[in-house]
Parts: sequence; structure tokens; C-alpha cells
Amino acid sequence: MKQILLFTTLFFLLMACKEEPKIKTQVLEKKNMGLVDWKPAQDYYSKHITEALEQVQGLDSLPMTGEETQKKFEAIRVSFKKAEPYASYLNPEIGHRANGPALPIVTDDTQRVLLPIGLQKLEESIYEGKESEERYRKEIEIMQGLLRNLESNVNTRELTPQRFFIATHQQLMRIVSLGIVGFDTPVSLLGLKETVISLESLHEVYGLSIQKLIQEKNPELDKSFGTNINRANQYITSNLDFESFDRFTFIKEYLNPITRNWVEIRKTADIWEPVNNKPFNFDAPTFFETDAFNLEFFTPPINRNPSEKRIALGKKLFFDPKLSENGNMACVTCHNPGKAWADGRVVNLDKDGNPLQRNTPTLINVAFQRSFFWDGRSPNLMDQITNVFNNDDEFDSSVHQFSTKILSDTTYISLFKEAYGKIPKRNTEIIRAISSYVSTLNAFNSKFDKNIRGEEDTFTEEEKLGFNLYMGKALCATCHFIPLTNGTVPPFFNEHEKEVIGVPETAKNEKLDDDLGFYSLPNSDVRVFYGMFKTPTVRNSELTAPYMHNGVYNTLEEVMNFYNLGGGGGMGFDLPYQTLPFDNLQLTKEEEKALVAFMKTLTDTEVGEKVY
Repeated sequence: MKQILLFTTLFFLLMACKEEPKIKTQVLEKKNMGLVDWKPAQDYYSKHITEALEQVQGLDSLPMTGEETQKKFEAIRVSFKKAEPYASYLNPEIGHRANGPALPIVTDDTQRVLLPIGLQKLEESIYEGKESEERYRKEIEIMQGLLRNLESNVNTRELTPQRFFIATHQQLMRIVSLGIVGFDTPVSLLGLKETVISLESLHEVYGLSIQKLIQEKNPELDKSFGTNINRANQYITSNLDFESFDRFTFIKEYLNPITRNWVEIRKTADIWEPVNNKPFNFDAPTFFETDAFNLEFFTPPINRNPSEKRIALGKKLFFDPKLSENGNMACVTCHNPGKAWADGRVVNLDKDGNPLQRNTPTLINVAFQRSFFWDGRSPNLMDQITNVFNNDDEFDSSVHQFSTKILSDTTYISLFKEAYGKIPKRNTEIIRAISSYVSTLNAFNSKFDKNIRGEEDTFTEEEKLGFNLYMGKALCATCHFIPLTNGTVPPFFNEHEKEVIGVPETAKNEKLDDDLGFYSLPNSDVRVFYGMFKTPTVRNSELTAPYMHNGVYNTLEEVMNFYNLGGGGGMGFDLPYQTLPFDNLQLTKEEEKALVAFMKTLTDTEVGEKVY
């Protein structure tokens, strides 16, 4: 259930990593570098990435399948997980390919389809034995190339406080959003064991670096951190069954205390001040806070940190039909606050009253996406709004020519001057203002959020079961990543999942819908993209029926049944590149009902209070 990724060429994957973002040197970091000797921690990462490489080389002397090969593979993954925080921080692209989904890669220059690579592809070959011997040996060779690239960076790029704290934060996010849900190891299901490895490794590296500093400043914090690591690992090792593992209890009672400790450790160490060019609010004590994510990171540079005046202007423009060419359509036409910022229709109508092509998604938390429209054709929110302006069926208004007719409402004159200091000559400023307003429509204070943070204890057993199914057996969280529940891929949040799931034409599930999705875009007519759509959020899904890109299902129960059947492939549709498992998930009716109950705990439409 993972995206088919695009890269320029396979060579790109093996070349030196791109330059780290240029960040203004932190005075605090430079001043306090001498307080910690970072070499032992860097040597730890170096040792284990080298071990992973040597173990992959050792696969060549073993048969493709068998117990000994599987043991070797497990050892590779242990070594890789110990090195992963720093290795993947230094080179996210290579790190992701080394441990990313086992799906084809499509080059974005020649549109050539390259075969899957990385640890997950090796896992498939080793545990399922369905690959040719020649191709399997090639997979081993490519994996060695990926690891050599990572090894070179780990060995030569000095570990610093900034790199250490960001890398560790990313690894904690991997645990909650990828590790415990089986994303990393979908065949062997080693994710729970590997979570133990990741937590042990965190504590080891802590001991090799900043522990003495923390013991001097706050010995109780040091003790609490060690205790919480041990508690979490004891809980996991006592509950290793993938399907029955209680992820709700683990996150709430075991992992959240660790992330709270880690934030305090960073503050207590006082050797690094958080940067603002990463997706996280490094001061948020858990990943489930109302402000856990950094909105600025997800916003195009041209539109960051908007003033309240600009947001207020964007709000007024959002509701104004005069933005459309014939005055019949506004943003609110399709995104109604009273309907969770969707519209409750199968499809809405265009400016002339004719049906649009696709169902309207909610705008709540839309700012935290990396892909817009169902086919993913817009990379950011401003581009999405621009496309609405330019679309002949929607606003049909030129972006380059300011819509002067809106000035018939004279309040706009003062609003524009307060927001921009002038009346603009292009609609570009209008688009920026609307984008700024839409970016305030964020809500992370649902019943689920309050319960997982420990502020409430109101989750029912059915809701808890639903969450655990979502994170485990039902595989929902391998596409709708917790905590955002959309397709923006953690821990770097630089790309967005697109999936081929085989949505039917009608709720009778008899025929595949003829909307080709991403495949229909220019230069995207590659068979693996056939019927591919972006992964939306499932927050507020209780209120945003009907569902899917074509609005085919009216209830969440129908949606759960669709996935339980194995999507379109499970229904017998011809979808060789479906990204869902074709197999029936074997969910019982009670389990499907529990999933729906959990979905409803994600309802929260209290958005944008700061600008009302």
C-alpha cells in the first residue's frame, strides 16, 4: 500500500547525497560543541552501517530462500536500524530507497519503469521465493551500492548537535508511523522487534554522547528516560504478536513518555536551538499535540508567515463568488464549513451548473499535504488554487489579470491596502491570501488526539480495537500515516503517497471506474500509474461522505468492505499494478464496525479560531 516513486534515474539513487539545507549556524551550537564528544556516537553509526553492508555481501554465498538466509536478513535489518537515524538523515533519498516500499520506480525523464530495489524487495525475494535467481543477485548488488553511499556519508560527515537531534526526532517518528504498523517489513513482520532495536539504539547513542551532560544537570530526567525505554521494550517483547499488539496502549503509555523525555533532554542539554525548516515542532512533547507539526515547512516560501490582515482578506475572498468569471462560483461552493469543508455531494457543479469530474475533499488540515487534487497534479496549495482560477469549468479567471469587479465591495480596498500596501494588478495576491486563510483550517483536537495525549480517558474498547486494527491487521496506517492520517510520507514529509486501489464505477462493485487519475496527466501515461490517485486524510471522514474520488460509496461501512475485499484486484478487476494487497484482509464484521468507530473519533471541525 505504498506509492510508486519517481526518480530521475537509478544512477541518481547511487550518487552522492544532495547538499544539506543551508541553515544559519546556531551560535548556541558552536559555543557548546566542546561540552560533548560526538565521535563515539558517530563511530556507533559508522560501525553498524558497515556491518549492514558486510551482511548484505554475505547473502551472495547463501541460497535465495531458507532459514539461514532469513536469519542473515534479520541481522542486516538490525544493523541497518541502528545506523538508520544518522545515515538516512544525511541522505534521505538513498535512505528511503534502501528501506522503502518494494514497488517499481518510474524515471521522470524517460518514463522508464525500473524494477523495485531495497531491503523490502530483498525481504519479498527471501521470504516468498518468487524472484528469479539472476534478478535476486542483482538486488543484492544494488543494495550494496545504496549502503556504500550511506556508509561514505556517515564516515565523512561530522556528527553535530543539530544533526543528532533532528535525526533522533525523525527516528522517533519512524517508530510511531512506520515501525509498529509493519510498513518497513510487510512480509516478515519484524517491525515490533525492530522497534525494540530502535529504542535500545537511541539509549546507547544517548549514553555515548549527551548522557553525562544530562546526569550533571538533571539526574532524575536521565533516570526517567532510561526507565521509560526499558518499560517500552519490556512491553513490546511481552506482546510480539503483530495482529494483537495493542498500539494504542503502547503509544499512549510507553512511547509518549519517551518523546516527552527526549524534548526535555534536548532542552536540558542546551546545546542546540531548533530550526524552522523541518516538519516538526521540536518543542511539542508528543507527535499528537495540536501544534506538533511546523506549518511553515509545508508552506511555499513565497507565502510563509502571513499577517493576520492577509488571512482576514483571504477569508473574505474565500466566500466571494465574484472571483469566478460569471460570478456563480466561490471556494465555499465546494468547501462548505457546515459540511466539514467538503460539500456532501457525489460531485459538485461547475460554474455553468454541470457536474464536475471528481468528489470534493475536505480542506481541514489540507495545508499538511504534498499533493493536491485527486490526481496529485499540484505540488502545493497555491498551485492548487491557481488551477481553480485557470480552470474553464471553475473560476475561469486569469491569474495574471486582477478581478477588479470584486472592488464593487469597497471594504476590499482597505483590506488589500492593509494586507499588501496596495491594490494588486494580478490575481497572484488573491491566491496567496486565500492560501493563507485555508492554511489556518487545521484541527488536531479530536477525541482520538485528546485520548492518545492522555488528556481524556474516554475511548471505548471498540474504538481502541478500531485504532489497533487501523495500525495493524487492516493496514490502513501504511498509507494514511499516523498522526496526520494523510499520505504525506514520514519522517521527511517531502512526498505524498499515490495509490492504485481499483475503485469501482458503482457501489455494486461490478466494474472498474474509468477515471485514470494520475495516468491521464501529461508525461504520466505509464501503465503502473493506471488508476492512481493520491491518498487523502481520513480525519473528519465521519462528516465527508460520499467517499472515494468518484463519490461511489455513501457510508464508511461500504469503504471498509471495499478494502476488506482486497480493493479492485480482490474483486477481480484487471489491475496488475494495484498497490493494495489483493488478498482479503479477513476482517470480521465486528472488526469492520470497530474501524468505523475509530474513524469517528477523528472528527474535529473546530478550525481557524485565531482569525474569526
